[in-house]
Amino acid sequence: MASLPGPWPHLLSFPACASSRLTTSGFKVKFRGLCWKAKLLQAPIRAVPSYANVENQWAERSEKLVQVEVRELQQVKNNLLQAVSNTGRGLNASSNQRALIEEIMVDVERYNAGVSLDLSLLHGTWLLQYTTAPDVISILQAAGLPFFQVGQIFQKFDCLESSDGGTVLNVVRWSIPGVLQDIEGATLTVTAGFSVVSSRNIQLHFKEAKVGEIHIGEGVEALIAPAILPRTFVNLQVLQFLRTLDIRVPLGTKETSGVRKRASVGLLYYLTYLDRDMLLGRALGNGGEFIFSRTQALHS
Repeated sequence: MASLPGPWPHLLSFPACASSRLTTSGFKVKFRGLCWKAKLLQAPIRAVPSYANVENQWAERSEKLVQVEVRELQQVKNNLLQAVSNTGRGLNASSNQRALIEEIMVDVERYNAGVSLDLSLLHGTWLLQYTTAPDVISILQAAGLPFFQVGQIFQKFDCLESSDGGTVLNVVRWSIPGVLQDIEGATLTVTAGFSVVSSRNIQLHFKEAKVGEIHIGEGVEALIAPAILPRTFVNLQVLQFLRTLDIRVPLGTKETSGVRKRASVGLLYYLTYLDRDMLLGRALGNGGEFIFSRTQALHS
């Protein structure tokens, strides 16, 4: 057998009686008086993508998918806030509105499903946007009375340097028109400790309720210490007493004769969604849903 000259002798071979020589247009093969001209095959050369290029392409696709999901999530969150905006924080919500809000809440919650609780995200101050909890609804109902006003309601979590729990303050701003300054004439604060009992559940243990931060109205202040008359020591003492009034009621366990009473079971709070600007929760003890948005820190 005769092989083609050049670097590819294994690609094509001929009988021993054949001879060949390389020409500018291909191989010229002569066999038993016959001559064939074999042209070189010229297949197009295709570049094989490198591993780095493939990895970059997948990274770009993943980033685009994440961006799409982030936009979708933000839209659903906006829809939820829009749905609760005219419900009086849940007090005036109709049955149809409550059903719609529940449906949108489920849509938001599915984006956070299966993710463990991050206490560093929970830390901070949250403003109540909507609730169905009976105890909070009763406070909002009291605002319908002519002598009572309810302002903003907050939850403030302190758990930045903790992995298993912390402290939460439930803060209600309220007022008595004509007696205290409007909307934020006084503050009710319920303090509770909380512990993480599962990846999404925390248990609240109430410790103390406090009424303080009293801001008396101008009318009451003028009645106690009229501006046109000299303010006596007694007048000033009364004003100072009202401004610093701090009424505290313990809610936790007490020790009697060295024996500590058994702590009552706290409220179980299921956090169904949490990110940097929205918190959704469901109270499992007494029922009720909560929708919070992050707000500025409270300053006592």
